[in-house]
Amino acid sequence: MRLALLILFLSPLIGCSSTAPSNTGVTDNRLSPCPDSPNCVSSFATAPDQAIQPLAANIEQIKAVIDMLDEAQIVESRSNYLHVEFTSSVFRFVDDVEFLWDAKSGVTQLRSASRLGYSDLGVNRERIETLRDMLE
Repeated sequence: MRLALLILFLSPLIGCSSTAPSNTGVTDNRLSPCPDSPNCVSSFATAPDQAIQPLAANIEQIKAVIDMLDEAQIVESRSNYLHVEFTSSVFRFVDDVEFLWDAKSGVTQLRSASRLGYSDLGVNRERIETLRDMLE
């Protein structure tokens, strides 16, 4: 009964997760800032609940790891930028993850954000930390 109610409640949201956000991409050599909601992490963020360290890898190394993940689909790939959509297996929610290679510092800046909802229960942070572990 509870599962049926949850599905009924969430079903209007499921179809909405496929619309790509308009704030992806690079502006002034930076990724877009996170919104005020706690469903985003970024290496450019200064708020403790949103700040995360960049990755010590380049775009090609990140792409090699992304290619191993069934839930990930590369949307855009350039020599210094990567946009990936991660789709959850159950409700098909989509998160947008962006990577920006910073050749000067030798790291890749990143942003991982949910398309829907207010909280992501730490999913975006966990995803980035899993990618970090896979790159080591």
